[in-house]
Amino acid sequence: MERIQKYISHLQDVLERLKLEDVRHSIDVIMDAYHADKQIFVIGNGGSASTASHLACDLGKGTSIAGKPRFRVISLTDNVATMTAWSNDVSYEDVFVEQLKNLVDPEDVVIGISASGNSENVIRAMQHAADIGCKTIGWSGFGGGKLSTICDVNVVVDSDQYGPVEDVHLILNHILHAWIKEEFSAL
Repeated sequence: MERIQKYISHLQDVLERLKLEDVRHSIDVIMDAYHADKQIFVIGNGGSASTASHLACDLGKGTSIAGKPRFRVISLTDNVATMTAWSNDVSYEDVFVEQLKNLVDPEDVVIGISASGNSENVIRAMQHAADIGCKTIGWSGFGGGKLSTICDVNVVVDSDQYGPVEDVHLILNHILHAWIKEEFSAL
């Protein structure tokens, strides 16, 4: 029981230290993209890939309301054939940036999720997005890593443990989803 409580206590502490103004800023960028009919791209590896897929699903389907425009969102982690082709023929470090080159336009939004903040394929994609004038949002942990130095908006989870960082990233997704549902119901 002690190990269970230790994990839960750490997660609670991490949530209490979350900078809510950074969370709000990321929501504002996503909502601005929605109102401007811009696309949103989401990327990540491993558990962060799972969160990227979940985020795209929740934005694309979970917020759809009859008679209202829908979010234009794509998780670049979901096409296994595309990911393995780029990985095999070029490099895994370029798996996301090469997909962005086909799809992204200036002023679109790219959300990079990386617990360490140092995943090279995420960094390369986010740098490309920044270079062409996209709005960039980084969700990271471990002090933010390189990701926090190149993104317009950063939500850095104050933990050096992968589990709690990934847990909070999923919570951020659900906060965003709840925010949007409430905002849409008020209109």
